[in-house]
Amino acid sequence: MELPSTKPYLLRAIWEWCCDNGFTPYIAVQVDARTQVPREFVRDGQIVLNLGPDATNKLQMGNELIEFQARFGGVARELSVPVGQISAIYARENGAGMAFETGDETLPFDENEEAVPMDEVPDDEPPSPSHPEGGRPKLQRVK
Repeated sequence: MELPSTKPYLLRAIWEWCCDNGFTPYIAVQVDARTQVPREFVRDGQIVLNLGPDATNKLQMGNELIEFQARFGGVARELSVPVGQISAIYARENGAGMAFETGDETLPFDENEEAVPMDEVPDDEPPSPSHPEGGRPKLQRVK
């Protein structure tokens, strides 16, 4: 019998640690066909999302999906991210967090897929988990 994945539990724990300590939790996501995010913000098949309480509404961190509402250019959007597609969760302020392998059953993502136009695009992109503000990342890879 195969044991259930520890990944969703670790994601929730690091999210809680970030929030308890005044940090902003970010997730890095490998986008596939099942990932519901604003496609216009996907770069090289990846997107970084702010999961902080001030940036999300109706956040549900389940064992299979992370679902929430977030505003992009002032427009509320529904997002759904398969837990298997999350490659990292970390604190924006110091890069402390954890990296993960993404799911083996990744469905192809078409970067030419038509995106819904946004009113405005943010001036600053969130930091990458490999180069967050404040220096070197402090991520641990988990299988």
